[in-house]
Amino acid sequence: MTGTAARRLLLGMVGAVVALAAVTATSIAVGSKSIPLGTVVTAMTSYNGTLDDHVIVHDLRLPRTLLGLAVGAALGLAGTLIQALTRNPLADPGILGINEGAALGVVVSVAVTGLTSPLGYIWFAFAGAAVSAVMVYAVGARGREGASPVRLVLAGIAFTYVLHGITFAILLTDTAAFDRWRNWSAGSLAAADPDALMGVLPFLAVGALLALALSRSLNALALGDEAGQALGVHRGRTRLLGAVAVTLLCGAATAAAGPIGFVGLMVPYLARMITGPDYRWLLPYSLVLAPILVLGADILGRVLARPSEIGVGVITAFVGAPLLIAMVRRRGRLPQL
Repeated sequence: MTGTAARRLLLGMVGAVVALAAVTATSIAVGSKSIPLGTVVTAMTSYNGTLDDHVIVHDLRLPRTLLGLAVGAALGLAGTLIQALTRNPLADPGILGINEGAALGVVVSVAVTGLTSPLGYIWFAFAGAAVSAVMVYAVGARGREGASPVRLVLAGIAFTYVLHGITFAILLTDTAAFDRWRNWSAGSLAAADPDALMGVLPFLAVGALLALALSRSLNALALGDEAGQALGVHRGRTRLLGAVAVTLLCGAATAAAGPIGFVGLMVPYLARMITGPDYRWLLPYSLVLAPILVLGADILGRVLARPSEIGVGVITAFVGAPLLIAMVRRRGRLPQL
């Protein structure tokens, strides 16, 4: 990479960070209830728990904004990793059934054990995400063509519907679990719990650091398995560590905010248009751009449905579904991985 290209990407990253800061501030300042900007600033600098507006800003909007930052970064990195490991630009934690597997794990834990906190059912989410990923890849890789992009997408969609059906079969027999699940299932930041966020944050941090540490190895594997091995990259170890990172990121994000789809598809696709196939830049860009998308969708959901709100997962689905269709139609011209 030339020095000019590196400077351009660095300036782009600075711009993305500035945009993220602006969206973060907007998420705190704007919501289903209109609060004067001066009151928002005062609530952040001189909090008074006896004032309703201060409580809304400090105790409701701030935690959901922090959750949106964490979940967005996790889904963006997970999507980029999945696309790299499968060499499939159509891969996404939601499309490949990983989010739905994590959701099923959460539902099983809620229905069977009565757990109600992400701190309790996060291990079930990890297990569901891991099992789903393995099953989808095993089915999608069968046959002479191997794990082609379209085969993996089809296998992922099929497993998503199967897992979704199992989830509802469990919920229909447990009304209490259904009541706890229905708001969470749409993918929302509304019920952000600071304690729960702090509980899943270590898993998200480990997954993010592991993903970023794999950037050079992913660049080598993108040249092909034989070329990567010739460059000293251990293929099995890289894929195993990548799978661990995806499981940590998707499991923790789904446990905290519910299944939010299409973020892991859209963000790597857009980031790759800026950075090209270099994962040393692609992963950091995804880390920054994904929270912009999640928080932007959350702000839009709060503003459009005042005084109620629309879950962030619904907004991302409205944007992501047409993009997926366009990508499948143009699969012969997909960005190089």
